[in-house]
Amino acid sequence: MAPYTVAHIKLVLQLQELGYDFSSEERLRIYLTNTLQEAFQLEDQIVSFSYRIKQEAEAAKLIKQENPVMVILGNPPYSGHSVNTGDWIKNLLKGEDSIYNCETGNYFEVDGNPLGEKNPKWLNDDYVKFIRFSQWRIEKTGYGILAFITNHGYLDNPTFRGMRQSLMQTFDEIYVLDLHGNSKKKEVCPDGSADKNVFDIQQGVAIGFFIKYENKEKNSQKPLATVYHADLWGSREVYENKQLVGGKYYWLGENDISSTNWEQLAPNTPFYLFKPQNIDLRSEYEISVKITDIMPINSVGIVTARDKLTIQWSEEELWDMLQNFANLDSEEARIKYDLGTDTRDWKVIFAQKDIKNHPYADTKDEVGPFRELIFPILYRPFDIRYTYYTGKSRGFHCMARGEVMKHIIAEKNLGLITSRQQSQHQEWSLLGVTNSLIESCAISNKTREINYLFSLYIYPETQGEKDMGMTRRPNLSPAFITQFSQKLDLEFISDGKGDKTKTFGPEDIFNYIYAIFHAPIYRQRYAEFLKIDFPRVPLTANTALFWELVIKGDKLVKYHLMKETGTEISTYPIPGSDMVEQVKYHENHQQIWINAEQYFDQVPQQIWNFYIGGYQVCQKWLKDRKGRQLNFDDINHYQNIISIISETIKIMENIDQIIENYGGFPLE
Repeated sequence: MAPYTVAHIKLVLQLQELGYDFSSEERLRIYLTNTLQEAFQLEDQIVSFSYRIKQEAEAAKLIKQENPVMVILGNPPYSGHSVNTGDWIKNLLKGEDSIYNCETGNYFEVDGNPLGEKNPKWLNDDYVKFIRFSQWRIEKTGYGILAFITNHGYLDNPTFRGMRQSLMQTFDEIYVLDLHGNSKKKEVCPDGSADKNVFDIQQGVAIGFFIKYENKEKNSQKPLATVYHADLWGSREVYENKQLVGGKYYWLGENDISSTNWEQLAPNTPFYLFKPQNIDLRSEYEISVKITDIMPINSVGIVTARDKLTIQWSEEELWDMLQNFANLDSEEARIKYDLGTDTRDWKVIFAQKDIKNHPYADTKDEVGPFRELIFPILYRPFDIRYTYYTGKSRGFHCMARGEVMKHIIAEKNLGLITSRQQSQHQEWSLLGVTNSLIESCAISNKTREINYLFSLYIYPETQGEKDMGMTRRPNLSPAFITQFSQKLDLEFISDGKGDKTKTFGPEDIFNYIYAIFHAPIYRQRYAEFLKIDFPRVPLTANTALFWELVIKGDKLVKYHLMKETGTEISTYPIPGSDMVEQVKYHENHQQIWINAEQYFDQVPQQIWNFYIGGYQVCQKWLKDRKGRQLNFDDINHYQNIISIISETIKIMENIDQIIENYGGFPLE
């Protein structure tokens, strides 16, 4: 009501100053309404409102559905948890126009096929719904301009590729000015200086102009829109002698669409990106094989919904908690363990029931918890904790991801951890290895970058399969095996490692991939592509290069599983409480302090600054233990992490040198 009233006052005053004389019954055509609410939804929702509010909604209905609207502009809300859940707008997003009973642009399809996204929730953000409404309204008018400032996530996020294609099919010209300022992505200017948001928010924003001309083709043969892009980096304001002379506000005040230095893009399948890309390099990169096409069985990590309850520091702490939690009244348990309100996918009573009901119990009388269901879990880089795992979703864990996790815990196995995209501004580093369960943010701390686990081996699932003599098989697609085997002129064996002369095996392939993904030259060369989709693996035909990389990858895997440790380089010289009270790095002395008296010594800055995904490893491991006392094993473990990172950095440099010795990328 407040902005509705202020808009009337301001416009009336402005028009009066210009000499406009209102007639007695004349009104400004400003309406109080919910843009995303379709007309037939109005009656039930306005029954308790005054008659005038109902009139407003009815008048707005006529504008939204019948009157030609040629300009739509604004700053719609950004909310991933949208409350605008009416059937009309949800159907419109999925290509169904229930007002005109016809098909229309579908944000959940690209190139005529479903997106195939496991979690396309970002397409339900409010700002996406406002763009979809506006696109629909201008299509019905036949021409017009949409001008919004919104979240800039839709410019390159893979989930929005169907949305981008649909917009290109509707409009003739699209201009996107990326204002950046995304503190969630830790964005900085290309020159390394600070980049600020034009609003007091963390989410980066962009201005988009979508133009549809009159009398253009209205058929499927219409050319896709011409797309233009520009960036605006820097601070909000720059002053000299108290005068505004620069910054984003100044630039925006001094320029318009005609004076902006636009770069014309050529968005195409499969992503239709609204950001610039190196086309030649993209062609080279896309010859490589996507990891999901190599290892087809994969899933995101476990989503617990209640980390503090479900993941504990030790087996004994977990066991004690399980026995107590399972036998409490559900409301007592909620209070004692500070579990908050139940959600659709996690409820206290479901968690308790899952603990008690062992899915493989010999008799129905057996009641849990059961010690054999306690497993280690990779919670954060080099941070193994413990959880109770039944494999059931909507139980103790919200999403157990049993389809892949059961293979990791079955017997001896390896798992590659990576992600589909990386929002951090630093170099791509979303990579890890595990032989245990993983939590969904094991190597990255952002919702958008949820981690995926690719199991190397798939184990027989039923007793019948085991009785038939079936054994584990590699999670490698037959087409990939054939392709790589032919390139290397080596015979593939289905388990273990090859003989390095005539055969190669699944673990050789795993180690080769792990080495490639750790090559700084690979990460730098393909940086812009690695941040928007699953990584791809370039395949070499050179067996000598292949085996050298396999050796380096094997060494990295052993280090990262902490099966081997490097030369100890750090000391912990001062006795004391061993309590983690603060975590500070003193660059000049190369020391990591944990309290006022104690520190880890001889830690070079490059080790302190080493990232795995979204985590600065040396800092994160200690920060998670703030308020805890380190024991002997903890101190030894942390020193091992430091030595392993040191060895990792050396091996990464060696991998680069090996690749360069064989001619660099693209691999031959």
